[in-house]
Amino acid sequence: MSDEGSAAPADADPFEANRRYLGAVAYRLLGSLTDAEDVLQEAWLRWRAADRSGVADPRAYLSTVVTRLCYDQLGSARARREAYYGEWLPEPLVAEEDSPAHRAELGESVSLAMLAVMEQLSPAERAAFVLHDVFAVRFEEIAASLDRTPDAVRQLASRARRRVREGGRAGRVDPAAHRQVVHAFAAASAGGDLQGLLAVLDPDVVWHSDGGGVVRAGARPVYGADKVARLVLGLIRRALPAGSTASFGFALVNGEPGMVFHEAPGRLAGVLAFAVRDGRITEAYAMVNPEKLGHLG
Repeated sequence: MSDEGSAAPADADPFEANRRYLGAVAYRLLGSLTDAEDVLQEAWLRWRAADRSGVADPRAYLSTVVTRLCYDQLGSARARREAYYGEWLPEPLVAEEDSPAHRAELGESVSLAMLAVMEQLSPAERAAFVLHDVFAVRFEEIAASLDRTPDAVRQLASRARRRVREGGRAGRVDPAAHRQVVHAFAAASAGGDLQGLLAVLDPDVVWHSDGGGVVRAGARPVYGADKVARLVLGLIRRALPAGSTASFGFALVNGEPGMVFHEAPGRLAGVLAFAVRDGRITEAYAMVNPEKLGHLG
């Protein structure tokens, strides 16, 4: 576990002491690091201007402020994402594989696949699910943030939990098993091994990609192992021509084993995340929109 839920030092500024926690909440609610940072900035301004004499629990107060700001943004964000070119995927968090510092920073991270599933929830369902199921916030506190009754919030969380399960995200795969599948995928892809790829892809696998209309990427998901395998082999041939300095590597993507693509040394051009079940890839997420990779350097 990370210290996202640990108590802050008594002499620390409440906002700065809880910044990591508040940022984690905002990112999980919005799926966008850029939007999450905007929310934190607005929350900080409101905290600076607030009359704190009646604030008994700064963390709960700040959580309410951040939740309301995110809730307000989710409605407009949904409209923007519906007009987005192709599929909209969340901004990824990436670190070197097996990095203890990264695991400590993320704690029980929400995977890219989970964030993608949560895009199908209503803003109220998403807020109830994230706050209660991820951060263990009491229904009474969530109700105050959403201006609803605790019973209504409990129903929202239950409905969201059911939809998440239906989306195939009931639980996380053992990291070692997940990593083994990703490495098998990489080996088959690099070797041009169609049968090897088919062996590691679920028959009903879905390939998602997000180029945002900025770079070339499929505008719609690709379904089925054969189509996805042939797509991957075609992408590899184009990405790694003879004499190219481009390369693929392994990394943790939102806390789970994934891959990164550098079109040249030090120039990140793509991030791959995978959902794995029963030893096969069920969903693949290819983020190549440079506007969503800029924060990764």
